[in-house]
Amino acid sequence: MNSRHRWNLTATSNVVACQGGEDTMMEPRPIPKPEAGELLVKLRCVGFCGTDLFKLTNNLAKPGMVLGHEIVGEVVALGKNVKQFVKGDRVVVPHHAPCGSCHLCLNGNETMCETFRDNLMEPGGFADHVLIRNRATALATHKVPNGVSDAAAVFMEPAACVLRSVNRSNLRPDGTAAIMGGGSMGLLHLLVIKATCPDARVVLIDPISSRCVLAAELGADKTAAPGPNALAATTAMTDGYGVDAVFDTVGGARLLEAGLALSRKGGAVVLFAHAPNGQRADFDLNDLFRFERRIIGTYSGALSEQEAVFTLIASGRLNPTPLVSHTMPLDDFALGYSLAKSCQALKILFTPSRAASS
Repeated sequence: MNSRHRWNLTATSNVVACQGGEDTMMEPRPIPKPEAGELLVKLRCVGFCGTDLFKLTNNLAKPGMVLGHEIVGEVVALGKNVKQFVKGDRVVVPHHAPCGSCHLCLNGNETMCETFRDNLMEPGGFADHVLIRNRATALATHKVPNGVSDAAAVFMEPAACVLRSVNRSNLRPDGTAAIMGGGSMGLLHLLVIKATCPDARVVLIDPISSRCVLAAELGADKTAAPGPNALAATTAMTDGYGVDAVFDTVGGARLLEAGLALSRKGGAVVLFAHAPNGQRADFDLNDLFRFERRIIGTYSGALSEQEAVFTLIASGRLNPTPLVSHTMPLDDFALGYSLAKSCQALKILFTPSRAASS
């Protein structure tokens, strides 16, 4: 824990703390007091992210670490000079904000900014109370309108990541796309594409039939299993050209090779997911060179994408709530993790611990 903050040693908050490996444990910790420019929020809900899953399954979460960063909370305390919020405000806030002035920020690569990588939540989102540091309070925190549910607002950060993915692909408003993976982020790609490019035609590819059914209900023009069926679907939809953009939301060398096969000449493959540690790609470079294809990495969402997504959600043009498959208190974190790891869940939202709720 960061010693720069004063702590309320008489009050504690439950957190889900990593124990090393895949193990976690709920434990009480002192509630931090906000300093100048900061907010303290009481958790309303927090999303379980693919990055949280990746860190736990790959032993990347250090003991004592509190994961979680997709939060909606209620303001319960304000530091000095915070004027734009009051106690009781319902807010949504991401955990990263760039400096805005470095070479990377000035060239449109805000998500690569070293300052952007700072975690601006203490101790983390899987906690009954979360301190929001001053840069996030000033630049990235949004008051949630009365007509927007917690379950919709909590998607601001992940949907901003998806919007950056779509923007970097240069998908035209009437373009064609294939999404590899029908988990929560694949389906969120579908929803964001349909919200921003309503005339685009989209194929969603997943081996689980129930996810394909849901994708069709959410607006996918075609669905298919991976392999020959996916290639046939994209070929039929594009008169044999291949799609303009492929979005890999699964990760790995095999998916990259499959994505290149689905893309048209001059098309793009967007990598939106972690590959296994140390894995290297192996494909024919001439398929990239001769046919002017592009491979694009996309990591997170900048402030501009967060603002744009917040507007889409507030206006009702983007409704991600059908992706929420499970809601449970922080006490049941191990259950939620097991469901996510075994692909039995789409989006899991955790609510405050039972002790905090009572």
